[in-house]
Amino acid sequence: MNLISETVQTDRILAIVEPSLAAMDYEIVRVALRGVDRLVLQVMIDRADGAEITIDDCTGASRAISALLDVEDPISSAYELEVSSPGIDRPLTRPKDFERFAGLVAKIELKVPVDGRKRFRGRLLGVSGDAVRLAGDDDPGAEFSLPLAGIVRAKLVLNDELLAAARQT
Repeated sequence: MNLISETVQTDRILAIVEPSLAAMDYEIVRVALRGVDRLVLQVMIDRADGAEITIDDCTGASRAISALLDVEDPISSAYELEVSSPGIDRPLTRPKDFERFAGLVAKIELKVPVDGRKRFRGRLLGVSGDAVRLAGDDDPGAEFSLPLAGIVRAKLVLNDELLAAARQT
């Protein structure tokens, strides 16, 4: 499962910057390269200690990433670097994200259908083995086991419950 990076190019960028960011006590949530005429390299980070990401965190990480990418030069054209927190309705990219946010509502999209569907929305119940457990929103009592390796995209759903949980942290 690699929801952190989507392409061979972003895999290379991840390999370049991850060790330095880890040494700075950051974890990479996602690396994405977007745009056609104006490329934007987006790097989302979390603090390893679980504290909220600050502007100073983003600034420090951005400087480190810029220096590393200037040396390695993995992007042949001009681009803009954007370093940010994952935000409140964050993407879920690592198995521990599905555990950490158990109890909250998420949207999950799969490569291959499970029970005849690729898109699910429901309350996260954590991870069991190689699968995410999800209580379905549309069918009370339904529980789904979604293979981690089959997830294309997953994110928390912005709702009153998520806002309340964010205020408590």
